[in-house]
Amino acid sequence: MAALEEEFTLSSIVLSAGPEGLLGVEQSDETDQFLVTDSGRTVILYKVSDHKPLGSWSVKQGQIITCPAVCNFQTREYIVVHDNKVLRIWNNEDVNLDKVFKATLSAEVYRILSVQGTEPLVLFKEGAVRGLEALLADPQQKIETVISDEEVIIWTKFFIVFRHPVLIFITEKHGNYFAYVQMFNSRILTKYTLLLGQDENSVIESFTASVDRKFISVMSLSSDGCIYETLIPIRPTDPEKNQSLVRSLLLKAVVSGNTQNGVALTALDQDHVAVLGSPLAASKECLSVWNIKFQTLQTSKELPQGTSGQLWYYGENLFMLHGKSLTVIPYKCEVSSLAGALGKLKHGQDPGTHVMPRFVNWETPQGCGLGFQNSEQSRRILRRRKIEVSLQPEVPPSKQLLSTIMEDSEKHIEVEVRKFLALKRTPDFHTVIGDTVTGLLERCKAEPSFYPRNCLMQLIQTHALSYSLCPDLMEIALIKKDVQLLQLCLQQFPDVPESVTCACLKIFLSIGDDSLQETDVSMESVFDCSNSVHDEKMEEQTEILQNGFNPEEDKCNNCDQELNKKPQDETKESTSCPVVPKRAALLNAILHSAYSETFLLPHLKDIPAQHITLFLKYLYFLYLKCSENATMTLPGIHSPTLNQIMDWICLLLDANVTVVVMMPEAKRLLINLYKLVKSQISVYSELNKIEVSFRELQKLNQEKNNRGLYSIEVLELF
Repeated sequence: MAALEEEFTLSSIVLSAGPEGLLGVEQSDETDQFLVTDSGRTVILYKVSDHKPLGSWSVKQGQIITCPAVCNFQTREYIVVHDNKVLRIWNNEDVNLDKVFKATLSAEVYRILSVQGTEPLVLFKEGAVRGLEALLADPQQKIETVISDEEVIIWTKFFIVFRHPVLIFITEKHGNYFAYVQMFNSRILTKYTLLLGQDENSVIESFTASVDRKFISVMSLSSDGCIYETLIPIRPTDPEKNQSLVRSLLLKAVVSGNTQNGVALTALDQDHVAVLGSPLAASKECLSVWNIKFQTLQTSKELPQGTSGQLWYYGENLFMLHGKSLTVIPYKCEVSSLAGALGKLKHGQDPGTHVMPRFVNWETPQGCGLGFQNSEQSRRILRRRKIEVSLQPEVPPSKQLLSTIMEDSEKHIEVEVRKFLALKRTPDFHTVIGDTVTGLLERCKAEPSFYPRNCLMQLIQTHALSYSLCPDLMEIALIKKDVQLLQLCLQQFPDVPESVTCACLKIFLSIGDDSLQETDVSMESVFDCSNSVHDEKMEEQTEILQNGFNPEEDKCNNCDQELNKKPQDETKESTSCPVVPKRAALLNAILHSAYSETFLLPHLKDIPAQHITLFLKYLYFLYLKCSENATMTLPGIHSPTLNQIMDWICLLLDANVTVVVMMPEAKRLLINLYKLVKSQISVYSELNKIEVSFRELQKLNQEKNNRGLYSIEVLELF
């Protein structure tokens, strides 16, 4: 059951709320602190547990804040936009907003969005999106127009899905609604037309959204007082095509259609939504919590002073403007039970109201003139039916799932797997997942046309599987050449044998670029290579020194003749990635996999020589990228480390040195690798000299401390 606890006011300060209320309430970098932006000039930082403000900042007279202030969780700074184009960044130590960092942008901003785990995004009124860092690097950069003329953004939401940012914003034009979904891992923007269905004349007054593994559930509260749901796929089938989505009725008649101060809707969890507005049977505004799973009213609270029709939800607190003060109502929710939900619905009904049953008893005769004998007979039949049902043992969801995978279609199995994974985990969860995968693989072997890859990927992502539990999984994926599933297995399974790792490597190196373009693989380990290719100015550079390693330097007398014959585009070859980004992501999964040299080397000898050369070129490219910065690391998430790169270079050369030496096209690569080793030896030699010097300094420092006297010493290191 859901419960609304006693409300309290954060502060007696009267906020400057305009006709449309506050601009927003946003989470700060502390879980108990929130940024409140009024519709005038002020941003206030509140601490909920203390019921008081911690700080307040205002823009100058004549300026006006145009979008809510947010927190940059990566830098613990605050960001706000005033006068549509002027961006300000400050922290808790700053007092005057006029003296903090300022950037004037070239287009008007609709909203700044920020969540934990990623950099803030800036959504412009014309639909374009920029990361904050890229925008601050060039504030006056040209902003493209994404939405059409007269199309206006009315709502937006920012999610993290599978560790990737996903932005959704909804627009309105002449009574038509459109949804745009921006996937930042693949830079895909998909547009959807939201069809209202039978109620084409209704107006959508509030939006909220939640996300799961497959869909973004967008819930809307319309002017007819009903809540509707639209499911938007996270991974669209055809991103380039404008697709249409029809909404479905979720809850009927939750608020009155003639509410004066507006209504608000927010999702609390998977089963509950909070609605702000006047109910059908009352004139005063109420905050009510509904269970969308059982379609029942859970609790409600009257708000006699009226509201602005705005509602925010963070953690376990609901924020609203009650009267002219910011009010917080703590919210608690227990696990939903059908008995509790129906009981609350019974008490919430008006006296004398007759509720029609949702389900028809087909054993009861319908129509007029029902006799006593028929009623008694139907009651006896109903009692007998209840006794028979109660004697039947309830089938556990796990057994239902196992029976489903043996005979149903792939689509139905995917739905049942999603339902099972949404349930609360039981002690036998790992066993059920293992049995489910085993059953699916057995059916795959029996029916070659049956291959439920989406189900298998969902089950792998539960972290309940390993190679030893389901060895046939990667075997079937290798036969199907399913590189996406193989990549996921390499990332999730800690016990993949070296023979299987090499089999995956063969497929990753041999699959064509055209086939890779049609495959959706995880790109989080691949950094942006757009700046890898040198332009003409870089080609004219005569010397590039990178952490002691210069790819153009040649001190080997035996290599002079070969290096003089090299083509002019050698610099470009050495500094541009030799593989496409998706192949690079697959090869990075190989680099991260666990192995033993003793068992890996024999299998590396079976890889064709041209593929070995390609892999070595990619590893050499990664080394050059590591050498470009002082930390000797690659940018991005889960990028390969320098040790992994060097270990695999050594492994490939140890296993195939005789083959690679005999290949003419690999000669230049071997020379580059030789120079790489030679430069590293030179660097380590210099480091050893420095180490000796530092030891001498340390000795002298100790002797100096032992004297206890002040002295000036001149040290000659060389």
